Amino acid sequence: MADTIKIKIDGKEIITAKGKTILEAATDNGVYIPTLCHFPGVPPKGSCRICTVKVNNRFMTSCSTPVADGMTIDNNHDEIKDYRKSIVELLFISGNHFCPACEKSGNCELQALAYRLGMLVPRFPYSFPNKEVDASSPKIIKEQNRCILCKRCIKTIKDKEGKRYFAFNRRGNHLEVVLDKQMGQAISDKLAQQAMENCPVGSIIYKGKGFSEPIGSRKFDKKPIGSSIEE
Repeated sequence: MADTIKIKIDGKEIITAKGKTILEAATDNGVYIPTLCHFPGVPPKGSCRICTVKVNNRFMTSCSTPVADGMTIDNNHDEIKDYRKSIVELLFISGNHFCPACEKSGNCELQALAYRLGMLVPRFPYSFPNKEVDASSPKIIKEQNRCILCKRCIKTIKDKEGKRYFAFNRRGNHLEVVLDKQMGQAISDKLAQQAMENCPVGSIIYKGKGFSEPIGSRKFDKKPIGSSIEE
């Protein structure tokens, strides 16, 4: 068919449609590629770099790289696994990701990736910058110490006119995602809940929710991250 092409992921031949990204083609064919910033239905930005693969021996982000006929992709190479693990370690040492005390424990994608990649003690020194906790909204707590700057909340949480509730503030090492003060006062319960669910970590907490599911029954307590794709 003219609209389909063949690629290889870890030696496995895959037939996919033109215009798909590597991540989409892999997911469609039951191949798991981890990611933290990507969100279905939202244009990719390639900001977290977790989905990096080797394409014809070059490192590229799978969420933003379109497939091409004859493309050869390495996804499970030891070098790539260590690259991803180092990113997860850097995220852990640069924020207050103390999992036992976090409301998102068991539902946290960063925590689940750390388990999957076999992270024990990070190879980098810990650096916990002092970041503020914004609890000014009646519906949301924005825990900056846990934010990984993935932009999911910025890209997905909007009002009916398309105005965004979250935005980047400051630059460089001081970059942070903030909730608009005025919009945060009027945010609905539905959007506040969605913001918490869309966040891959415990940086956005819906007030009054807390530990709604007991330990052992949460999403990644039952199955490792990516298992639904690989089945």
